[in-house]
Amino acid sequence: MLAMLASTGCTAFFGRSEASEIARINVSSPDLREGKPLPRQHSCKGREGSPALRWSSQPLSKAKSIAIVVDSHTPSTSAVHWVLYNIPATTTELGPDSAESLPEGSSQAKVTSSKVGYEPPCNDKGTYRFSVYTLSARVDVQEGASLSEILKKIADKTIARGRLTVVDIE
Repeated sequence: MLAMLASTGCTAFFGRSEASEIARINVSSPDLREGKPLPRQHSCKGREGSPALRWSSQPLSKAKSIAIVVDSHTPSTSAVHWVLYNIPATTTELGPDSAESLPEGSSQAKVTSSKVGYEPPCNDKGTYRFSVYTLSARVDVQEGASLSEILKKIADKTIARGRLTVVDIE
């Protein structure tokens, strides 16, 4: 039945995806290893704050800014630990504890705990994702915008993405 509808030009009945191809970003860190534990110094048990991150992708002519989202999933909860956005598109790395020394022109959102900045993960068991997004425009929001509003704007403007995932805390 679906094949018949498609062959007769009735695909509009089902709709078409407006999504464009999302390019891949390679994300790495001198402090983190894919699938390995989050170093204690970058958790609430340490004192170093956000880890250093690096990223690279194919050249993207539409790139206008970068966003970073750190989130976690544990058996009982999910949380957002950091949202840094409007990083200049030419930036390809952040040093350690960048939440305390932001790239020029960038902003941080309130995270799940209502704190602004990097909220280190505390749960010893969980999955911690450090995601980097290349955006087609800057994220324009009113001061004090909600976390969900900022995350939606990041999602709407994403043209490339990559992730480094660590599990548990050392």
